[in-house]
Amino acid sequence: MTGINLIWDVESSQLIHFKEHKMSSVVLLLVFVIVGLAVLAVLKSKAQGGGGDEAWPFYAKKPLSQSEQVLYFRLVQALPDHIILGQVQLSRLLGVKKGNNYQAWSNRINRMSADFVVCKKDSSVVAVIELDDATHQREDREAADEKKDKALASAGVRIVRWQAKSMPDIASIQAALA
Repeated sequence: MTGINLIWDVESSQLIHFKEHKMSSVVLLLVFVIVGLAVLAVLKSKAQGGGGDEAWPFYAKKPLSQSEQVLYFRLVQALPDHIILGQVQLSRLLGVKKGNNYQAWSNRINRMSADFVVCKKDSSVVAVIELDDATHQREDREAADEKKDKALASAGVRIVRWQAKSMPDIASIQAALA
């Protein structure tokens, strides 16, 4: 469909002639725009984790390593009048004192956890137990351990560190936490 049309040119205040573009070009451009927007919407949805019916990529795993399991059962046996918790986020143990920037201080302990927390029956914390393996000798882990120790100490929480290669027996646990 081609033809000659008259339109009013606002800038020159005149009627002008132009050849009409084929309608199919406009339709084609419109289709490309719609398809492009649809593709962007799908990509954005996938990038945000999707909320659809697709299967999520998670699997169940053990929260304690083999050596942590051994120590857990020793702690339970050695301290029968206590609650033993494993892999507890520091943010569950530590609060930020009023008057301080909550978000900034919370970010310092974000993603840090205690291997074990020994509590009285009223859930008050007796001590945090850390089981250190060879990875704790790396420079980055030493820095993270220092940061964790500083945060716990600032709240008055006792920290006990044991080496995985020389795990304490029941008597040693009782003596250390008496």
